[in-house]
Amino acid sequence: MSDEEYMKLLDRAFSMAHTTGSEASDFVIPKVDSLVQGNKTMLRNLNVIADKARRDPKEIARYISKELGVPVSIEEQRLMISGKFQVADLDKRVHRYFEVYVICKECHKPDTRLEGAGRGMFYLVCEACGSRYGVKNY
Repeated sequence: MSDEEYMKLLDRAFSMAHTTGSEASDFVIPKVDSLVQGNKTMLRNLNVIADKARRDPKEIARYISKELGVPVSIEEQRLMISGKFQVADLDKRVHRYFEVYVICKECHKPDTRLEGAGRGMFYLVCEACGSRYGVKNY
């Protein structure tokens, strides 16, 4: 077999091969659905966000409370936040939570879980690729 024939066969094989690097992910970080009532902001889709993150709603509530510096409470599957906050501010906090505590930094998939590591740290363990690295407790 000549080099030219080999290169043609190789090009044909590569064109037919399935590429894994360019796969589009169907994972989308949910947008915040909030409503301001008086001096409180209600996040109406806390359970949707928690289900997508595969985390406990109380953990997400605690993170948002720390980030905003205000007390929060969970009432009837909604997060009540003391103070008036715009959707963009809440979206930014939720997006940051997913970046740090949900999405794997190696394979960029959301198939992770948090394990306690002590001393204010967690291990983010990816169930898709097996990577494991430390993240700060919120």
